[in-house]
Amino acid sequence: MDNNSEALIKPGYDPALTNQDLAPLKKQTWGSYNIFAFWMSDVHSVGGYVTAGSLFALGLNSWQVLVSLLIGIVIVQFFANLIAKPSQKTSTPFPVICRATFGVLGANIPAVIRGLIAVAWYGIQTYLASSAFILVILKFFPDMAMYADVKQYGFLGLSYLGWIGFMLLWVLQAVVFWSGMNSIRKFIDWAGPGVYVVMFAMAAWLVYEAGWENIDLNLGGVKYEGLDVLPVMIGAIAIVVSYFSGPVLNFGDFSRYGKSFEAVKFGNFLGLPVNFLGFSLLTVVCIAATLPIYGKLITDPVEMVGKLDNTFVVILGSLTLMIATVGINIVANFVSPAFDFSNVSPSKISWRMGGMIAAVGSIFITPWNLFNNPEVIHYTIDILGAFIGPLFGILIADYYFVKKQNIAVDDLYTLDSKGNYWYKNGYNYNAIYALIPSAIIPILCVLLPQWHVLANFSWFIGMFLGLLTYSVISMRSPVKYSKSIN
Repeated sequence: MDNNSEALIKPGYDPALTNQDLAPLKKQTWGSYNIFAFWMSDVHSVGGYVTAGSLFALGLNSWQVLVSLLIGIVIVQFFANLIAKPSQKTSTPFPVICRATFGVLGANIPAVIRGLIAVAWYGIQTYLASSAFILVILKFFPDMAMYADVKQYGFLGLSYLGWIGFMLLWVLQAVVFWSGMNSIRKFIDWAGPGVYVVMFAMAAWLVYEAGWENIDLNLGGVKYEGLDVLPVMIGAIAIVVSYFSGPVLNFGDFSRYGKSFEAVKFGNFLGLPVNFLGFSLLTVVCIAATLPIYGKLITDPVEMVGKLDNTFVVILGSLTLMIATVGINIVANFVSPAFDFSNVSPSKISWRMGGMIAAVGSIFITPWNLFNNPEVIHYTIDILGAFIGPLFGILIADYYFVKKQNIAVDDLYTLDSKGNYWYKNGYNYNAIYALIPSAIIPILCVLLPQWHVLANFSWFIGMFLGLLTYSVISMRSPVKYSKSIN
């Protein structure tokens, strides 16, 4: 938070559950543009570029890709609106709103799971952004190429030059984060549009080099007969939804600042269907142009920029990739664990300290080794990610079906056994019992080769299982509230 006056801490709030960052806001000031800019920063990244490009390379025709993309992103918009409402209504972040569902102490379960996912991806995204920095350095100082060779000059699996790039980006992101949420808002307000300007310029340059008549936007080209195309389109839809599942889960960390729910919904509309469609079209133009220029399709933007023979364009492209990746890293993988880890011990861990715990942790996991070892990612990040769907389903079922959109905000900050969200010893075991079986099948989709065909749909499977299981358990064993919420 930027100053303590923004938080509304009442005398009855327990210090073990409250600090200036987790308390409700006195004033919510974000408009639709701020939410729109949030999604621009979330979409405009190396990962977003590759994901959008991969949809066009599934073998689908252009209109099939367009339909799949729009359906997928509209589904994301729908779920983002659902998860946004409780936090916007109460002006509380994700881990605090989880207290209503999991209990004032049990909320640490979803918070820590989401925080650990963010730590891993924070390190990986920082490593990817540093790759663009190394491109610039080697463009100006080619003699330093030897220091980019991990076999000659390396430490813990990363070259000396790689360490310099990684730590530079690490410090840059830490500075932006440490300045507070207001500075983060300002950063994402200009970073997203700035990336668009440069992407338009790069697309225009690539089209000029390739010649428009030589560009084929149908990157797939596989001819499907009749309904054979449906499984491929459904898979494309699932890829889009899964890609955004993490940021959507903790979207309440940002929707809490929205001045109204209508403003948040309109910002989601601009930032998801409108923005993602525009970004994807720009991406496919850039990827399609690489075929006539280089003789092959290049879906990795870092590789594409590295092949350009124009120094100015290389620098501009590399800086754009760095800014774009820093943007998504801060909004998706820095802010989230900051709130999540602060929630574990609010009296001892501030929002800033929570974020720095995540940042330091991202170094010790050596993300370059994680990223370069698909098996490690397969058994760590994917397993943690298998919990995202069930958590989402449980939270939605509790807020909309069980609590009927009513939250007693003051009870989110008390350890008094008379509080509505104390449940039993601070835990709502209905939510925990629902989470365990609902996560098992998505985890099996990750671990068992014979179930791997369902891997792209693990979020949907987990979400529906979480929603259904929690609803059934809550109906059979309803929680008795100590006092009326209304």
